[in-house]
Amino acid sequence: MAHITGGRSCCDAAELAALIRMGGAMSIGGNANLGINFSSENAAVTRKVLGLIKGYANINTEVVVTRGRRLKKNNTYHVRVIPSPGVNKLLAMLGIMRDGGLNVHSDRGILRKVCCRRAYLRGAFLGAGSVNRPEGSYHLELVTGNADLAKSLVRVMKSLDLPGRMTDRKDDYIVYLKEGNAITAFLQIIGAHSALLTFENVRVVKDMRNQVNRLVNCETANLQKTVNAAVRQVDSIQAIAGAMGLDKLTPPLREVAEARLAYPEATLSELVEVLEGRIGKSGINHRLRKLGEIAQSLGFCQPEDEMNK
Repeated sequence: MAHITGGRSCCDAAELAALIRMGGAMSIGGNANLGINFSSENAAVTRKVLGLIKGYANINTEVVVTRGRRLKKNNTYHVRVIPSPGVNKLLAMLGIMRDGGLNVHSDRGILRKVCCRRAYLRGAFLGAGSVNRPEGSYHLELVTGNADLAKSLVRVMKSLDLPGRMTDRKDDYIVYLKEGNAITAFLQIIGAHSALLTFENVRVVKDMRNQVNRLVNCETANLQKTVNAAVRQVDSIQAIAGAMGLDKLTPPLREVAEARLAYPEATLSELVEVLEGRIGKSGINHRLRKLGEIAQSLGFCQPEDEMNK
């Protein structure tokens, strides 16, 4: 995504403004001239910032690479733009300077076009954005220490029909998206097509896995309910056989009782086949309930939940 170019100078300006606001800082030199310090752990993003700056102004820049001392020891790339009048002109053109001072409130002046707002969000994401892998929860966020900038990012998102929200975390302000559809729309808007395809592929697999799990859980629950009902039915029939004998039952009840004893694990549909279709599922279920009532009248106790499902 760092290799994407807007194709228009207005879009490049919007993207560079967002990159500087999200990942940059100002330095002050002589004669009130300003400089720019931009840092990123992504070499491609750093090259993009350097290229965009060089495309707008002939100013002195240098790139410094530092190695972190922490466990990961990632390289950090620093673009340093030496303070000069050219930097002041660049910042004024980007809307970061206004009326001789820094504009920390709004970039509306460079966000009138939809294409520029897309480029602005791309720059914000490259500068300080991240997205979770969709195997877990869906979450995309942009992090800034400027509350006004965070509010501006929310407005830009909403202007593009994205349900951006804002919260705070310690000393930072977080602009985030939580829904999978919103994240895919965001990635499409900023032109991150490769990331979008990867995100969607993992998301499809995750949704399919969740659907399979729901179906398996549902089938397991239904199977357990069927087994429990069959056990109760067999216990009831055995209680009747011990107390009075199955020959004392009416022929229809005795037929179902003997079929259940012969096939204790069969479902109602399977019992219909055993009885060669002479009676349907509802009829078998009714007779099994009747057998349960007879067993209870003989003193056999069983749970009061359904005899079958």
